[in-house]
Amino acid sequence: MTLGAATGLTRYLAGVGNAFLDLVYPPSCLVCRKAVAAHGAICAECWRDIAFIERPYCERLGTPFERDLAQPGLISLEAAANPPAFGRARAVARYDSDKARALAHRLKYYDRLELADPIGRWMARAGAELLAEADVIVPIPLHRLRLLARRFNQSAALAQAISRESAVPAEMMALERVKPTAPQVGLTRAQRAANLSGAFRVSPDRADAIIGRNVVLVDDVLTTGATANAAARALLRAGAARVDLLVFARAVTSA
Repeated sequence: MTLGAATGLTRYLAGVGNAFLDLVYPPSCLVCRKAVAAHGAICAECWRDIAFIERPYCERLGTPFERDLAQPGLISLEAAANPPAFGRARAVARYDSDKARALAHRLKYYDRLELADPIGRWMARAGAELLAEADVIVPIPLHRLRLLARRFNQSAALAQAISRESAVPAEMMALERVKPTAPQVGLTRAQRAANLSGAFRVSPDRADAIIGRNVVLVDDVLTTGATANAAARALLRAGAARVDLLVFARAVTSA
């Protein structure tokens, strides 16, 4: 059999397999489970309800401005008053959107790993300018005890999906969480920062992948930024040239 014939047969079998999958498991909306045209899609109604973040937004934090001031490159008052450790942040959607929050929770707490690929593709588009300058993608790690309890790291799953979409290599084990931290929910900004102090380090075995590199740090949700700042500081201390942040959803205050 020639190479061309083998390739054609492989594509045919893949098509048959996909058709069988659609018959057994009809494509449904990732959010509401209504019928859609293809697996990994969202219905038109849910798509309209996801609060996607688009320009104009703060070029540093990625938070949307309430109105377009027609001045490219603007940063928000928050970014000027409390500049983050990371360079730029980009997000797909606002966390106060019920649909976006539901997707984030299903991936994180309900083992819906099939969500990582479509969400990762959206993140790759939202962070295209960061990824175009990136040398490596690094996920926010879980402490080993938390990982044992949860069984998977949603940030690592997203980083793998973004890497496949963007062709930027991912260093899954470069950053380590060496300090078990208390849950962040309910803590003030200052308490979150203290809770995460010293929580991250770059693995000595992976330091060469970080030194002098432009890093895109990946997480599922950005709220106060305490976790992202602590992780970015660890990467910068280890010699990263730049650290940017890419998340699926972010909390939005007035910008």
